Amino acid sequence: MPDTRYVLLDEPLWPLMNKFYRSHQSSMKAVRDAQLWVARREDIVAALCLRPVAGGYWLTGLFVDPGCREQGIAGELITAAVKDLQEPVWLFCHPDLRGFYERRGFSFDPALPYALAERLSRYARSKPMIAMELEP
Repeated sequence: MPDTRYVLLDEPLWPLMNKFYRSHQSSMKAVRDAQLWVARREDIVAALCLRPVAGGYWLTGLFVDPGCREQGIAGELITAAVKDLQEPVWLFCHPDLRGFYERRGFSFDPALPYALAERLSRYARSKPMIAMELEP
């Protein structure tokens, strides 16, 4: 298995993250006001965004190249991205992913900052969605 590096993407390289998402027909996008983390082999094989929100961070855009799934890349990327954070990290996911995130230390149904609670309410109108939190 090739070596995988988990790195914070430097700003001049941010367009590569959107290119990665587009190459997999993903609707996800890199967010400019966020930390952009990637897993790289020769190319990007996974990505996520950590957006600052009131009192913590919101993890969005986690996507792994379908040819690289089931190799632990998503978990390692999350670990690298949150390891030095001193505030909580929240995310929204489909209920089927609850176990995946719980195995990585996230808890189900946390108290959310108002801005995230409002957003979750809007998202949940059109698709099944739960909130999870990782305490520092």
